[in-house]
Amino acid sequence: MFSNPTLDVPVRPRRLRTSGPMRALTAETRLAPANLIQVLFVRDGIDSPVEIASMPGQYQHTLDSVLPEVQKAIDAGVAAIDLFGVPKDEDKDAAGSVAWAEDGILNRAIAAIRQEFGEQIVIIADTCLDEFTDHGHCGPLSTDDFGVVSVDNDAAVEAYCKMAISQAKAGAHTVSPSGMMDGQIAAMRAALDDAGYSHVSILAYSAKYASAFFGPFRDAVGSTFTGDRKTYQQDPANRRESLYEAALDIEEGADMVMVKPATAYLDIIREITDFSPVPVAAYHVSGEYAMIEAAAAQGWIDRKAVALEALTGIHRAGATMILTYYATEAAGWLNQR
Repeated sequence: MFSNPTLDVPVRPRRLRTSGPMRALTAETRLAPANLIQVLFVRDGIDSPVEIASMPGQYQHTLDSVLPEVQKAIDAGVAAIDLFGVPKDEDKDAAGSVAWAEDGILNRAIAAIRQEFGEQIVIIADTCLDEFTDHGHCGPLSTDDFGVVSVDNDAAVEAYCKMAISQAKAGAHTVSPSGMMDGQIAAMRAALDDAGYSHVSILAYSAKYASAFFGPFRDAVGSTFTGDRKTYQQDPANRRESLYEAALDIEEGADMVMVKPATAYLDIIREITDFSPVPVAAYHVSGEYAMIEAAAAQGWIDRKAVALEALTGIHRAGATMILTYYATEAAGWLNQR
């Protein structure tokens, strides 16, 4: 008769995997609702929410419909929302000036949410111009002596400062410049302080890559953009550059720094976390969301399990804050564990 004698194996890591409670007891990473930031879009000129075709389950909201979404996030324990504005096409111009207009869609949305919810949730405002310019770039364009057209760095920074002040005035707790312009953090910090908003924090997009994962986002904000942003966003091949950019932003006064996208850049999240004295965020972007949704729709993956695994991996890499379209839903899943 065949027998299977016990092996002489004194070290058995499987002992700590024997049950759900044991695995929970020994888990090294604990993703929680408070680690999550719900990304929301508010669009001007619509009467009801519009589903984003390339991001199933995500919507461009009205000023009225966004409020219940914020309430859902609060009820689920989500720590913050990140708010993007989508203006009418006729309100866009070369400078993106509706971005800092008091009656612009983003500032109206910030004000409505702050009035309704006060300090119940952190309101992060996207502080960039790509949604507001008629050309879709993250700042005004200029042409050099050789006919090369590019984003005017310093003019863009000046616009970000005006935008940040208007967002702070509307009620944003945090402004979040994503344009990757040189010197933007120092200039915005000085502008906010001079305007009496020293209490408003800055979440810097310190390591934002010129990524193909951003594709569906352009549907979400109705972007008119063509071309690429390789002259101001980072090359996906580069690592040291991200560390340098993050260090510069921290030196200039960033209260938090971010890596975007997330899952293809876990090494960058970890390396920045290892030296950063400020919290590190990561943005689980539209393309990452869309790929999970598309595969799940085909029945190829378990949607919930894969989404939570992706978010846990981002947290494990070092991100204490994760901007994600799954935030409220994922928080609900975590609350049921």
